[in-house]
Amino acid sequence: MTDLNVIVTTLTVEEQQQFVLFLKKKNKRNDTKNIQLFKLLQQNKLSSAEICKQLYSNKKNAYHALRKRLYNSLIDFIANINLEEENSVDMQIIKYILASRSFLHNKHYKVAYKILDKAEVLAEAHYLFAILNEIYHTKIQYAYAIPEINISNLITQFKSNQKNLLLEDQLNIVYAKMRQTLNNITYKGDVIDIETLLKNTLQDHKITITESLSFKSLYQLITLVSIPAFVTNDYLKTEPFIIKTYAILKTHKSATKQLFYHIEVLFLIANTLFRNKKFNDSLHYLKLMETQMLANNKKYYNTFKLKHQFLLALNTNYSNQQDKAIGILEQHINSKHSDIDSLLKIHLGLSTFYIQGGRFKDAQQIFSKFYHTDKYYESKAGKDWVIKKNLIEIILHIELNNINLVESRLLSFKRNYFKYLKQINQHRAITYLSFIELYYKNPSQLVTDKFKAKVENSFEWVGKEKEDIFVMSFYAWLKSKMENKPLYKTTLEMVQLAKED
Repeated sequence: MTDLNVIVTTLTVEEQQQFVLFLKKKNKRNDTKNIQLFKLLQQNKLSSAEICKQLYSNKKNAYHALRKRLYNSLIDFIANINLEEENSVDMQIIKYILASRSFLHNKHYKVAYKILDKAEVLAEAHYLFAILNEIYHTKIQYAYAIPEINISNLITQFKSNQKNLLLEDQLNIVYAKMRQTLNNITYKGDVIDIETLLKNTLQDHKITITESLSFKSLYQLITLVSIPAFVTNDYLKTEPFIIKTYAILKTHKSATKQLFYHIEVLFLIANTLFRNKKFNDSLHYLKLMETQMLANNKKYYNTFKLKHQFLLALNTNYSNQQDKAIGILEQHINSKHSDIDSLLKIHLGLSTFYIQGGRFKDAQQIFSKFYHTDKYYESKAGKDWVIKKNLIEIILHIELNNINLVESRLLSFKRNYFKYLKQINQHRAITYLSFIELYYKNPSQLVTDKFKAKVENSFEWVGKEKEDIFVMSFYAWLKSKMENKPLYKTTLEMVQLAKED
């Protein structure tokens, strides 16, 4: 998807209508084709070559010039609407500072300082440390002109604010480093002790998690604390902290301004609760997330839609409402969206639901759409997703009795992923695959007591409450074969037992 297509998908329906009006006012000639191009991109049905043929009879230079003009118009339009929507508090404070400086230049010092006092109160209330820095800088610069001003107090306030500003900047640096590390783990398969790295990085930058922080910094801190859980699948450790921190964050005076980060945090909490098998609590936060997605004329609705729907479907599926969960995902299966990661998760999630429900042909239809290489999918959805896809595909071919394909997929999986799984200490996946291989070669042995005992003694369990729900789902398939019971029923029984601990 090109940059122009991506930009068009970020606009809400109302913004798309406003943009057409924006173009109409801007156009000086009647033969300008920018509105036609925009509407074709909105529909997202034709390829770039097909649009070029329709608009310019394959005159590529004219078409590319039109695309460039439309791109620039979109940038202007988006910048304008964001300026209009910019938080009124920030704008008001900046106006106060500019006005005060005008009075200071004209030597109306007392008037200027009264205005700066108002700016200071507002900036402090909204944790605007960078703007506060400018206010204190200005106050100190002209303190000589008003004898009753205590310059020592001003300098103390200035230095205290600088500490907050430095902390915010340092946290931003740590956040950037850790997100880059997470990307390397997810998409490149780097093997890193993430918990130790986070602890050491926070210490190196002298950051403590007890400081009073801005909204964005609180969001970054929640994300940082959650990164080790994402890597290790141990979400129980992080749940109390992120819930406690969100209680502070949701009443923050900048909450309405920081809508994007607010939605991100709600998704993160909902995902953590799902991974801890607290489905009702997760659904509660998904509802809060949806409310924020609808805010500000659905400004970020399309951005988060697929992530929200996928997690909603997961919670629904594991709450014994599989048909409803399938329905949620089926409506997005043919969607075109810039969020490729979520689209791939939706496809794999739906195929998993189909397999759990015994709808193997439907699952096969989904897998027939995975025609890219594993390297491509690693770059779009990460190594973990690709490993899950390969394991699920092996299970699917066993269910469909595609024995030759099972053999080739097993060999390919061993060749491509065994070394990596050993590096990240995921020996259970290797053990699991060995039992799959034993089953497909001799299905009758799975129901014997000897085989069941071997399976039970071969896995290192971390406790039902801590055990990853996706790991449990894979094991449920093996268990359903050993007990000759429906897969979905077996899966729900295992999850329910974990919830009762």
